[in-house]
Amino acid sequence: MLLKTSLRTFLAHKGRMVLSLLAIVLSVAFVSGTLVFSNTATSTFDRLFASTASDISVQPAKAGIDGDDDAPGGKVATLPVDTVQRIAATPGVRTAVGQVFTQDAVLVDPATNKAIGPTSGAPTLTGNWTETPRNSVEITSGHTPQGADQVVLDADTAKKAGLGLGGKLRVIAGSGKHDFTIAGIATFKTTNPGAALAFLDTVTAQQVLLGTTAYTSVEAFGDGTRTDEQLKADALGALGGGYQVKTAAEQKAENNKDVGSFLGFMKNAMLGFALISALVGGFLIINTFSMLVAQRTREIGLLRAIGGSRKQVNRSVLIEALILAVLGSTIGLGAGLGLAAGLIQLMKAIGMNLSAADLQITADVPIAGYALGIVVTLVAAWFPARRAARIAPMAALRDHGTPAEGRSNLVRTVIGLVLTAGGGGLLVLAAKADKAATGGQYLGLGVLLTLIGFVVLGPLLATSVVRVLGALLPALFGPSGKLAQRNAMRNPRRTGATAGALMIGLALVIGASVFTSSVIKSTNEQIDTSVGADYIISAGRTGLTPEMVKAAENTPGIEHITRQQFVPALFTTPDGKTAKEGVSAVSPSFTADFKLPVKSGSADALGQGAIVVGESYAADHGLKVGDRIGIDYGKGRTQSLPVGVILTKGNSLFDGNYFIGLDTLGKAVPVADQGSDAVVFGKARPGSDVAGTLTALESSFKEYPQVTVRDQAGYKDLVQEQVNSLLYIIYGMLGLAIVVAVLGVVNTLALSVVERTREIGLLRAIGLSRRQLRRMIRLESVVIALFGAILGTGLGLAWGITGQRVLKDQGLETLAVPTGTIVVTLVASVVIGLVAALVPAFRAGRMNVLAAIATD
Repeated sequence: MLLKTSLRTFLAHKGRMVLSLLAIVLSVAFVSGTLVFSNTATSTFDRLFASTASDISVQPAKAGIDGDDDAPGGKVATLPVDTVQRIAATPGVRTAVGQVFTQDAVLVDPATNKAIGPTSGAPTLTGNWTETPRNSVEITSGHTPQGADQVVLDADTAKKAGLGLGGKLRVIAGSGKHDFTIAGIATFKTTNPGAALAFLDTVTAQQVLLGTTAYTSVEAFGDGTRTDEQLKADALGALGGGYQVKTAAEQKAENNKDVGSFLGFMKNAMLGFALISALVGGFLIINTFSMLVAQRTREIGLLRAIGGSRKQVNRSVLIEALILAVLGSTIGLGAGLGLAAGLIQLMKAIGMNLSAADLQITADVPIAGYALGIVVTLVAAWFPARRAARIAPMAALRDHGTPAEGRSNLVRTVIGLVLTAGGGGLLVLAAKADKAATGGQYLGLGVLLTLIGFVVLGPLLATSVVRVLGALLPALFGPSGKLAQRNAMRNPRRTGATAGALMIGLALVIGASVFTSSVIKSTNEQIDTSVGADYIISAGRTGLTPEMVKAAENTPGIEHITRQQFVPALFTTPDGKTAKEGVSAVSPSFTADFKLPVKSGSADALGQGAIVVGESYAADHGLKVGDRIGIDYGKGRTQSLPVGVILTKGNSLFDGNYFIGLDTLGKAVPVADQGSDAVVFGKARPGSDVAGTLTALESSFKEYPQVTVRDQAGYKDLVQEQVNSLLYIIYGMLGLAIVVAVLGVVNTLALSVVERTREIGLLRAIGLSRRQLRRMIRLESVVIALFGAILGTGLGLAWGITGQRVLKDQGLETLAVPTGTIVVTLVASVVIGLVAALVPAFRAGRMNVLAAIATD
């Protein structure tokens, strides 16, 4: 009986639940689509790695420090050529193949002098062509490289670059520039993970990429008589020390770890924003059921009068919510498949070729989708259901069924004030915290409590804030303005919930904007204060070869060049602690090109064999000038250096960095074993044309398209572009929550029009025109949207400013409040209010006056 009543009631009011249904659909679609995409990508790469991994892979021993695979100075570690014969002779090995692969070569189209292949994310792999039982690619046109002037290019890279058989391809490696003719096109057998692949013959690959006759690995395939673990043990026994051997399972796990870090970050970020949109959707559902309960007051009274209990009324509303949740979640799961397919197309655009025809819908997808949709909906509907159950039968029949809220308002006020005050106190503690980690914990909890506090206080703030916001409406718009103000204040609980949904999205937008603006301004000020070099020259992940550095030094107008290398090392401090760190080895002119924020010591010590450390590192290990730090670069290359300078913390250009001289590094690591320079700084000659020298520098690197040259202004623009890219991603993700919030405003107005049908009819009867009526509804919508925007702006500013204070000692020393963004947000809120009111206002204006008055 109860189920039948709930179902009939749901169907009778189905039109009024459409927007709540849409909110559920969007949230569930985002979650399920993210999970399907993640599962599909993971499954695709699993198959790729499983189908291409050799039974055992023999690689050079970990050449780096502390278990690191990187060789000192970034050099590529190699194996002797006789390793192939030694592995081939191991029992159980059917075939062994020597491979050469590096990631530090750049592929260039000589016709356009532009680099081809990915610029970030997946690598550019250049190596030798080998025939193995599990090749990841196959030649689909042309043939394998058969001479020192031939190369094979993967099909995806060739297509993007507009290259084909017979075309020219330049490979820029540590050994210089080498031109080849494209002899073949290779296509991936499973999927292209986004990498660019170029294959040379083995002898040429060794000369061009390694500069020596050696291999980077030996891939072995068994004959089936031994397991991979047995093959590994036999290989280690045959080779002795100086090698590492990985089974197929270990290779797969290692590759999955690399890909999984990117996919995991993307998955968690999208799920986080989906939960935010689900939270916003909860406000919409609360409003929907609250208004439906209010509109069915007499119906509920009749149900109670004929014997229905409070529990049955409560269950009736919750069953309606459950029906809505199941329906919305089911549609959302279907929409999620479409979203996953869209994400796959997006990945294709950046080079990761996944197949939408192979979507992986595992059990976690429907479980997570239905769990989210049902839990959020039932929790949101529980509050209106509880209020519905408290309606007294006779009061409901007299159409005065809304319970008195005096006591509940008092409780709400106390709880809201306690939460907000507690959250505010935590934000203050976060801003004053000595350590960023402690401040971050306070900040996270403070954000949560202030958000909940504002949500709880929303209905109480609505009356006073809306009264202020709408104060000018009567004077500007006459009766329409006065009615709009009063309508927005009529039901504070409803107005607070509607505005609260918008508040959450806008608070996160403002908070992120304050943080990123502070990052940009702080970095720019630090560049102005600390950087004396005129030019910053870099070549991405490939680094700058000696040939490139020489080109910079020989550029007319350049006074000197400052080199900087990054070298992995293991530090041992006097307190007995060891940790892996990265050392920046720099030229003697570094102290001339950079103003070091010295706390103690002398900057001149850098050129006298000392090490420069930061204030935080010195404090953590009790270091002072003169104390010695042991440094291990791997392969038994060690040195003990005195601390010559301790830098003041709070400058992001130097925080976390450790500086030594290149001459000091050379005493432990021979120059021949040092890697490429990570970055080079140029100083213009006094009196020279800085802009003209910049142009000359760019001309010096015209044959190296991977090299970028920036002046200080260009470097600032780069920082801003990088920060803004992150900000735009956040804006895009939060867009879903804001869309759901806008649906909430539309939903509230639409149901409010239905609820006030008779009132609207009476207003029309006493002379209110259709135009005035539509204006009234639009103004009411704008006031509600502005209310949410003001609350969101206040919260966002508090969060963003506190975040800047927490990271003040980490380089975020300057606060920047993006007034432009705030103004745009407030203007956008007015637009949101106007757009949200379009359909409700149109429907209200079309009402038949007599029919509206006769509505019961």
